[in-house]
Amino acid sequence: MKFGVVVFPGSNCDRDMQDSLQNDLGKEVIMLWHKESDLSAFTTDDCIVLPGGFSYGDYLRCGAIARFSPMMQSVIDFANNGGKVLGVCNGFQILCESGLLPGALLQNNHQQFNCKNVYLTSGNGKALKIPIAHGDGRYYADANTLAALQLNNQILFRYCNENGTVVPEANPNGTTDNIAGICNANRNVFGMMPHPERATSALLGNEDGKIVFQLLGLS
Repeated sequence: MKFGVVVFPGSNCDRDMQDSLQNDLGKEVIMLWHKESDLSAFTTDDCIVLPGGFSYGDYLRCGAIARFSPMMQSVIDFANNGGKVLGVCNGFQILCESGLLPGALLQNNHQQFNCKNVYLTSGNGKALKIPIAHGDGRYYADANTLAALQLNNQILFRYCNENGTVVPEANPNGTTDNIAGICNANRNVFGMMPHPERATSALLGNEDGKIVFQLLGLS
C-alpha cells in the first residue's frame, strides 16, 4: 500500500504525515499538490490522505473551499470507486464538506483552540493516547444520521478516559456522543479529529498512533 498526501495552501500537518508514514510505518508516500488532479499512480489498494491544517485559511468554513480544488474532485472519484481515503483534523472537515462522510464539524463548545493529548477507544476497551489540535472539532449529525452510524458500526473512535471508559468528562470539544472518528458505509473513507501521525515515534515517547493505522487497515 502506498499513500498520497494532498497539500493545500494552509496545510501544516502534511510533512508530519509524510514523516510518520515514511519513516515510522515504512510506506511509500507521494505528495500531491492541490492544483493537480492525476491519481493514475494509485489503485484501490492505496490510500489518499487529507492532512490537518487550515486549508485555504479556513475562510468561509473549515474545508469548504478545499472541497472544490482540482485534486479533491479526483479524490471524490477515487473514493467513490473504492479507493481508501483518510482525513485527519482539517482533512476530516474536508471529507464532510465533500459529502464523502456525513455530518459536520462545528466550533468547539468552549470556543477555544484545543491542543493536548487525549484518549480514544475503538470500542475494545483499550485507551489510545493521541494528540488533538483543533478549534472546530465538535462532530454533529442529525438523529437519523447518528442512528445509521450506530447501526452500521461506522463510529470508529470515541473520546474516553485513560481506562478506556467513554465518559462526558473525556469529551474535549462537546462532540456528539464523544465521537472522534467515523467512516462511510463502504468502510473505505475514514475521518478523525485526533492526529495519529503525531504518535508513531518512539523518540516522541508514544506509538499509539501506529495502532490507529492498524485498526483502520492502513498499516
